[in-house]
Amino acid sequence: MTSSTMETPAGPPSGRSRSARGRLATALAAAGSLALLSLAPAAAHAEDTAPRPGDVVVSEDFDSGGIPANWRAVDGDWQVKDGRLVGRAASGTKKLTFGPHLADYRFEATARFESVAEATRWFALGLDVPASGAAPWWIATLRSGSTAANGVEFAQLTRAGSWNVTDTAAAPRAAATGRDVKVRVEVHGHRATWFLDGRQLMRTSRLQRSADGGLALVVNGAEVSFDDVRVTALAPNGHLRPEGAPLTVIAHRGASSAAPENTMDAQEVARRGGADLIENDVQLSADGVPYLMHDNTVDRTTDGTGDITTLTSARIDRLDAGSWFAPAFAGARVPTLREQLADLRTRGGDLLLEVKRADSRAQVAAMLDVVRAERMTDRVFVQSFSRDHLRWVRELAPELPLGLLVGTLDADPVAVAKELNLTSYNPSGAALETRPEVVDALHAAGVATMVWTVDSADRWKTYDGYGVDAVITNRPAELSGWNQAQGRQAPVPAPAATVASPADGAVLDRAQRPVLAVGTEHADASRTEITVDGARRAAGDTLDAAKLTAGRHTVRVAVTGAGGTTATTSTFTVRADPAGLGHLVLASGGQPRTVAGLLDRLARGAYGKLAAEAEKAARHGDLPAGAARLIAADARWLQAAADHR
Repeated sequence: MTSSTMETPAGPPSGRSRSARGRLATALAAAGSLALLSLAPAAAHAEDTAPRPGDVVVSEDFDSGGIPANWRAVDGDWQVKDGRLVGRAASGTKKLTFGPHLADYRFEATARFESVAEATRWFALGLDVPASGAAPWWIATLRSGSTAANGVEFAQLTRAGSWNVTDTAAAPRAAATGRDVKVRVEVHGHRATWFLDGRQLMRTSRLQRSADGGLALVVNGAEVSFDDVRVTALAPNGHLRPEGAPLTVIAHRGASSAAPENTMDAQEVARRGGADLIENDVQLSADGVPYLMHDNTVDRTTDGTGDITTLTSARIDRLDAGSWFAPAFAGARVPTLREQLADLRTRGGDLLLEVKRADSRAQVAAMLDVVRAERMTDRVFVQSFSRDHLRWVRELAPELPLGLLVGTLDADPVAVAKELNLTSYNPSGAALETRPEVVDALHAAGVATMVWTVDSADRWKTYDGYGVDAVITNRPAELSGWNQAQGRQAPVPAPAATVASPADGAVLDRAQRPVLAVGTEHADASRTEITVDGARRAAGDTLDAAKLTAGRHTVRVAVTGAGGTTATTSTFTVRADPAGLGHLVLASGGQPRTVAGLLDRLARGAYGKLAAEAEKAARHGDLPAGAARLIAADARWLQAAADHR
């Protein structure tokens, strides 16, 4: 097969439900005849030769026996062997670049770890990599030990040569070695979704795209073979749910069931709860500043009164927007749109911005000016009940995706979507239940569906069955957990710990000094607690058997992670024998005459007298007290053993 050869599919692929049919049939609808009309003749000719949604731009099974033309082995050892591309990196990171720059695409391959230096080594699909391989570039990584907390990652190698890891997750099982895994990443601009064996593992909204970066295969500390590399151009509407992906979670006014709505607290709770987008309502103050506020007045959600459009920003900034919800949120403020966007830009997250009230095109423009000033046009989705609002947004910022909120379905939602150039048609749950078949019709036209506002698991299940793409909910953390419970996402694994040294059941003599070695998975290192016989210790500590009592000792490791808290124990035994007792005496730091006397008792097997003499020497200051206790204890144990015989 040849790479970089475009194929146009005959039709959309079959999927997990009827809603998946036609999901790729978005070519002209999504690319849009409107876009073609806006092009000059020369540009239109260029558009004809560019990949269209559904075109396969790379398809390679390596049966030709060599590395395809235009694929560039930047570094490392790359060769085709037995119909697979094999990359080797004994150390460091090695890569091979290929393919065109695409804004919206699916990158999939079959891969196999042939050998690894250790379970932390990895391979990656390069998502935005210059042909030269020069940094910065972005990758989606899979470790051999993929069940680790960072078994899969989205990461950037910065221009300075350091790693910026933006997102991590655990796979449900280890990729290990010698087993094929099917990997897939779907990219839409700055957003990407990672799949393993058809199952979504995680999403990110923090890719930073270049103007010309292409694709790559990357290996690190491993030998990895690749087959069936395929890259497909996608329609720009990344809000359609891919096969194997769960419902997109949209936090209604932030996590408004757990924090005061439309506040930064609600946004933070939603982000930590796994929301994919934050939905907030925006209105203008009397002096034209966009604020987050749902109601026309501030009465319900603040300690103030009055229509927000009649209050100045100075007055709004003094309002308490948290006390009404719970005392813990006293002092929370009504955020400006600028404050919200700055937080999303720096800490992560996308915004579903609902234009709540705007009496004119100029008022909508004031909101969009803030979006542009905060450099967030690629991370804001605008929705409204008002069709005029959406028309104004299309005129002012045609790059922004649009969603129409409806409480009653239109007679022909597809026609409305085309008229308004919608990315998503957003009905209430009750409205959608009257005609659930509109989901398939909208998908066939390349339009997503986001249903509102749904807070119960039985309704989530119903709308998931309809094939909707997203649910707007007051309970984003619960919906994220429900998604996981359906098995569409990797479950949060329980943390685990092992004691590698001393090994469980080990028997130590007095001269041994093992290093305490502990391994953990899916655990927060800052919350790992290690004890030996109840006393706090740290990994890497040396356990001096000459300072431990004879007999059994217990190592306990308690670990905490996203999946809960787990404790494991391991035991080892310090053995009492004549050689060990001699070691204790020689290492005791006692007076030479005392040491000589103790060794004499040891040589004659007079263990009872040796114990008594050690304790007497300690009382006279001729032998350290701690050493004397150990010596006496071992001597009495040996005397008891001799008497038993």
